[in-house]
Amino acid sequence: MPVYVYRGRNVRTKESILGERFSNSPQALAALLRREQIAPVAIREKKSEGWSLSFRKKVSQSEVAIFTRQFSVMLNAGLPLIQALDAIAQQHPNAAFRKILEQVRNDVEAGSTLSAAMAHHPKAFDTLYTNMVAAGETGGILDTILQRLTAFIEKIVKLKRALRSALIYPSTILTVAIGVVVIILWKVVPVFKTLYEGFNSELPLLTEAVITLSGIVERYIFFFAAFVALCAFGLRSFYQTDKGRHEIDRLLLKLPILGEILRKIGVARFTRTLATLMTSGVPILEGLNITAKTSGYAILEDVIHQLRQRIEEGGNMADPMRQSRFFPPMVTQMVSVGESTGEMDSMLVKVADYYEEEVDEVMKNLLTILEPILMVFLGVVVGGVVIALYLPMFKLIRVLSGG
Repeated sequence: MPVYVYRGRNVRTKESILGERFSNSPQALAALLRREQIAPVAIREKKSEGWSLSFRKKVSQSEVAIFTRQFSVMLNAGLPLIQALDAIAQQHPNAAFRKILEQVRNDVEAGSTLSAAMAHHPKAFDTLYTNMVAAGETGGILDTILQRLTAFIEKIVKLKRALRSALIYPSTILTVAIGVVVIILWKVVPVFKTLYEGFNSELPLLTEAVITLSGIVERYIFFFAAFVALCAFGLRSFYQTDKGRHEIDRLLLKLPILGEILRKIGVARFTRTLATLMTSGVPILEGLNITAKTSGYAILEDVIHQLRQRIEEGGNMADPMRQSRFFPPMVTQMVSVGESTGEMDSMLVKVADYYEEEVDEVMKNLLTILEPILMVFLGVVVGGVVIALYLPMFKLIRVLSGG
């Protein structure tokens, strides 16, 4: 979020005021200043002071969860809002988050609501967070809402960790295997090739294949590296488009094992988010709108918008969920029962709990199976190349020994 330098005049005292504030835009800052009885005269974005080696640390969801838990405990203990924000900000290890909390405290101190102050920092407090805080302020149950938010964020972080576990471990093993083989082909095999050229004898077929592959790698390695980097950049750019998100998400969801895991994570996240919002008093239409923005999948986002449109037209949620084919039959049945009994939020919580446990179980079993398979794969690939290099040595030893 950019920093703006502003100059204004106090409406009551006519005193000239000069300061700096974080804001999404000059217009947002001007509106905030007017609410504080300051007439803005000039607002300009503060330019960075030269080049710096320091990198601004991002605010993670885990840090937001810890802050929310601390904040709820302090408010529940009777500590004033501003004092609680100040206490957490002073001892927070993340400098970027500390600045955000200080700005939130300053805005609240100046008369802004907590939700409005947090809304100025969407990278730390997303739409779901600020809407729930607003609901808590309106209903006078801010500490309770913060406790629900803490539980919700911790569940979402856990789901993300499960997804990372599903992707990082196999991709790391494959990357290591490819890296080791490329280095051997690029730097080690040419040494053996020079050695074997002096033998004046026919090499084993496997060794010939490895030497031929080494020549290709040695000659075109930089082209390969540039091609891979270009493909990665192109894929990332394509995914940032609306069509790209839909196509890649559709492809990922069709993958044999990973696709099913991603679908279960999407269902768990959707039901958990909507249940948390509804329990906190957010209207279902607004809740669906927020849930769509935080769904994580373009296809699921489209489905949620269809659900919202159907409810606006006076229909139910279960039918469009069933027609979308994204949700398993059990989910649509539970939602249908929840709509009939008026206990939609509790049904959604049960669905979220079930699928979160299922994701945990699937991940444990998957990693248990993948570990030995990937180890064997790594051994076969690297070991195969090494054996191919030493096969002529074994032949030479037999010849020299008279065998």
